[in-house]
Amino acid sequence: MWPDNRIRDLFSIDLPIIQAPMAGASGSEMPFAVSAAGGLGSLACASYDPDRLRSLMAAARERTDKPLNANFFAHAMPEDDAERDAAWLGRLSTYYAEYGLDAPTSLPIGPVRPFDAARCAVVEEFAPSVVSFHFGLPEPALVARIKAAGCKIISSATTVNEARWLAANGCDAIIAQGLEAGGHRGMFLTKSLGSQVGTMSLVPQVVDAVDVPVIAAGGIGDARGIVAAFALGASAVQIGTAYLFTEEAAINPFYRQALEDAGNGETVVTNLFSGRPTRVLANRMILDIGPMSEDAPSFPKGFAATGPIRAAAERTGKRDFSAHFCGQSVALGRRTSAFALTRELASEALRHGAI
Repeated sequence: MWPDNRIRDLFSIDLPIIQAPMAGASGSEMPFAVSAAGGLGSLACASYDPDRLRSLMAAARERTDKPLNANFFAHAMPEDDAERDAAWLGRLSTYYAEYGLDAPTSLPIGPVRPFDAARCAVVEEFAPSVVSFHFGLPEPALVARIKAAGCKIISSATTVNEARWLAANGCDAIIAQGLEAGGHRGMFLTKSLGSQVGTMSLVPQVVDAVDVPVIAAGGIGDARGIVAAFALGASAVQIGTAYLFTEEAAINPFYRQALEDAGNGETVVTNLFSGRPTRVLANRMILDIGPMSEDAPSFPKGFAATGPIRAAAERTGKRDFSAHFCGQSVALGRRTSAFALTRELASEALRHGAI
């Protein structure tokens, strides 16, 4: 038996393992497989407009009756700053010239939008077991509507203050996201990377600070990490990078090969690709400019700035401008299926002493 069943009971799942949403990489087959194995699969919905979201939710209802998590972003809409955007494009102009490309003249927001009333209406219609957020929470009225639909709400905290805020504003559980985690930092009460600490430090502090159960995230790539998370007081773990190695991962062969070649390769927290701090594999652009830049455009407009040169470089076999999201435990990844990984992580954790 697991030492803490609060998350299992709260979400009606068999295993205290949550697959991280990973927008653009998890697809839908991965979440279905994780939920079928007894964990909580997560659908990355941040880039879905209401019509696409309704189609995704309808397909999920047809595919499984197991609990699922629908994940959204709760960021503010980006600033309208044409001068800043033009300056950033100018800084990237040498890369565009290198590949014989014309740089964009403006930066569109793109499909990544914050959770709003229209998306909330779809959530109310389908009522997934769990609704999770990154970058805080949406406005209180939307939180109330989600709760009224019977969904549990979770969100990521990167500091103790963020965890306290989330618990006070409606979260049923808190994801404590350590600095080791791949992908975007969930930070929302601070912009200071100096405030960000590792999982081993963050989890016990959050456990002591809030009354709701805590989900450990960041650097957990095998059963040993799960055992450590429970020893620190977590009720469950959220795992991302390990699932990128599964056959269901919706990533291109170039991304997959970069992960398999990473070994103990350097990962870096950078805002160059999206405008917000995110952990990726280091590459030429990060080395040239430096990982963090005050000139980077507001999230998520950065994706539009690097998209054309990323694609051109990848066609020549280079990952110089690719945002290959992954955490610091990437070297622990192994080829398998999402179903098998979920079951193996759980059984190995129990054998290693999670009880």
